[in-house]
Amino acid sequence: MSVTATRPDGASAALTPRLRLVLVLLLAAQFMLAVDFSILNVALPVIGAGLGFSLAHLQWIGTAFALCAAGFTLLFGRVADLFGRRRLFLGGLVVLGAASLAGGLAQSPEVLIAARVFQGLATAAVTPAGLSLLTTSFPEGPLRERALGLNGALMSAGFTTGAILGGLLTDLLSWRWAFFINVPVALAVLLVAPAVVAESRPAQRPKLDVPGAVTVTLGLLAVILGLTQAGERGWGAPAALLPLAAGVVLLLAFGAVERRVPAPLVPPRVLGRRSVAWGNLAGLVAFLTETSLVFLLTLYLQEVLGFSPLAAGLSFGVLGAGTVVGGALAPRWIGRFGATRSLLAGGLVQALFTAALLGLGTGRSSLWLLLAATFAGGVGNMLVIVGFMVTATSGLADHEQGLATGLATMTQQIGITMGTPVMSAVATAAMSSTGALAVLGGLKTAIALNAALALLGTLASVLFLRDRAR
Repeated sequence: MSVTATRPDGASAALTPRLRLVLVLLLAAQFMLAVDFSILNVALPVIGAGLGFSLAHLQWIGTAFALCAAGFTLLFGRVADLFGRRRLFLGGLVVLGAASLAGGLAQSPEVLIAARVFQGLATAAVTPAGLSLLTTSFPEGPLRERALGLNGALMSAGFTTGAILGGLLTDLLSWRWAFFINVPVALAVLLVAPAVVAESRPAQRPKLDVPGAVTVTLGLLAVILGLTQAGERGWGAPAALLPLAAGVVLLLAFGAVERRVPAPLVPPRVLGRRSVAWGNLAGLVAFLTETSLVFLLTLYLQEVLGFSPLAAGLSFGVLGAGTVVGGALAPRWIGRFGATRSLLAGGLVQALFTAALLGLGTGRSSLWLLLAATFAGGVGNMLVIVGFMVTATSGLADHEQGLATGLATMTQQIGITMGTPVMSAVATAAMSSTGALAVLGGLKTAIALNAALALLGTLASVLFLRDRAR
């Protein structure tokens, strides 16, 4: 039976077989990109030993990807609006497949880093282009909310799957399969998508805001570099402070540019929309807190309970199940109560069950508390993420959906990137000595901050967001 929805203009839309295929293709691509964020984490030491990476340079396998994925996403989101979303989506998949093949075949650190750079660039192109194709293919209302719910669930499940899959592939086959696995998925989408996904671009194309594109891209690159260096060297290190300061200056320059150019990359009126500004803040907090919580709990499982990396990764399968449940629940909740109440309910659930993790101890019986709390917290986090995506992309015309999804993707990438160094610094500073008890004390301090941030993000959503009339 088809699901129907009503467009803003009153016309009805059904989830037809073609739309189902469009949804499957776009979700498959987004899931693959989410897996890429975490699939190499477990394999890093093995890759380093196999290709001769020094310990100091091993972090660049992740940093090179994160820099490009976060730094270029806003630019590519706008490029998708101007030059064609399907064109950018398919082009990005070609680059992703080729870069993944090159990474799997790499025989030197230089080739592997280059492959990761191009994987990051492809992610920065495919993610906002795919999301804008999703939002323009499905009208505002139940169909779009259902599509975004599935997308959010698969994205979060992809992060968890990546950690598990990376361990399995590395143990059973080779770390190279963490790259090779992208190739058949990208090829399958490339073969089918041109026939079912329609092109989407404006009839009249304004000039690209080159000064804005340069300043925002360099500013984001500098901020992400500073955040990753802070995680490696500490927040007081010049290697962290200098790029962070440069990034702030460049982003301020970007704001000044956007107020003066005739066709800005990010029109100030869009950023001035309450739904865009506060919706993206809610998303930033959601991604920052949940991804950094996974990092903290990974340390807990390995350093306090003594789990192996693979066993620790498998433990997060329960969190992945929670995100899938939350993704299925979110569209129904939003349809009945609205996006702002979804943000409120999800944020409160996430904050409550994150705070419950303060009851963790040094015995393995605490695993049951961890599993229950991460499942429920995953449900709450997904209510926030889907509510954020619906809020941040609603009320904007189709020709601005690439911009809206580019902003949302940038929010996601920055949240993922900055969460771990922030919580790592807090946990490390709170550890008074070595040993399981000291590690647990530091982790609990960071978990308390994590819960507080989730609660503050929720309160901000309640205070500054208003539901759209439905």
